[in-house]
This record gives sequence, structure tokens and C-alpha cells, in this order.
Amino acid sequence: MNRFRFTLLAFCLVLGFLGWNDLTTVMKNPVPATIHIQELQQSETIPDWLSITGGRFDLMEAISTSGRIELDALLIPLKSDNDPSSTVLVETRRPQMLELFRTYHFNLDSPIEKKAFLEKQAHVLNAEVVVTGMTMSGRIAEGNRKKLLKLAKETNVSLTEETLLFTEGKQPSKYRGFFFTAMALLGLGRFIQLQR
Repeated sequence: MNRFRFTLLAFCLVLGFLGWNDLTTVMKNPVPATIHIQELQQSETIPDWLSITGGRFDLMEAISTSGRIELDALLIPLKSDNDPSSTVLVETRRPQMLELFRTYHFNLDSPIEKKAFLEKQAHVLNAEVVVTGMTMSGRIAEGNRKKLLKLAKETNVSLTEETLLFTEGKQPSKYRGFFFTAMALLGLGRFIQLQR
């Protein structure tokens, strides 16, 4: 019985932590903050949920997350015109980017074909983009960062320890935060009942 009580307590604490995390993110960022990529490089505090403007995707340095022709997502460096180094690495599922990457790397064989393709798609590849999503944070993000930096070194992508990992399209989950917090409180109530 004691084991059940402490398992319940541990479960409630984890749910409470996750719920509080979601709720504080929503309270701090009710809407995504808009920030220019050059300001982002100089900013000491970066909001969790934001829209990054003024950057361009560098598809030539993109990394496939699957390593297969069937692409789920890409990790694409987002660069500013004034700084060629990658300060943001974006996980994106944009169909257009996936298709361009697939065509360039898997459907074209000769350097002449690849050069002609790049010239034809220059208007897309050189266009400024607005990327809205959330920064990767916490222990999972730290583990991902180490893996990505290792992968980047293997593929000669210029990333640094300060490179921001960013998931496009992700939003803070207000309802999940309320649900987890409510479940944690109910569970704690049950734990107190069992203690009595």
C-alpha cells in the first residue's frame, strides 16, 4: 500500500511540474513575440514562443531527420544576410522545403542538373521567411542539442554551442497545462486521503 501511495505522489508531482511549465509559458507568452534574427543574436533572454523575421533558410545545409527519401521533417539553418553563421536551427515540416530538399538530394544526379535547379528555385531559396514556433528547452532539448551538434560536425554544418534550436509550428499548450495541473491536484487530494 505504501508503494502505491508514493508512486501516486511521484506521478502527481511530475504532472504538476509539467502542468505548471505549460501554464507559466502561456502566461509569459500569451502571443508569440516578434523578433528580428539580428536582434535575436544580441538578446540575452529569448521568449519560448516567438516569430523570427529577417532570416533565410539555408537549404544546402539542411539535415534530414529521417535519413530516408520519405522525409518527416528537416533541420534547416536560419541565417541573416549580415552573418553567415547559423544562429538558429529550425525543425520544419514545410511541404515546399521538404520537396525541394528531396528533389535536390535524391532526384538529381549531375552537377549541371543541380546547378540549373538551384538557379530555377533561387527566388524561393533566397526569400526571407517568418518562422513561428517554440524554442526547444529542458533536458530533452539539451540531449537533442548534443546529438545535433555531433550530426552537424559530421555533415560540415556550421553550428555553435549558442545555436538556438527551434520547432516551427509548435505552440504552448494552455489546455494541457490546466488538465495536468487539475489531475495533479486530484491525485494529491487522494494521496492525503490515503495518508489519513
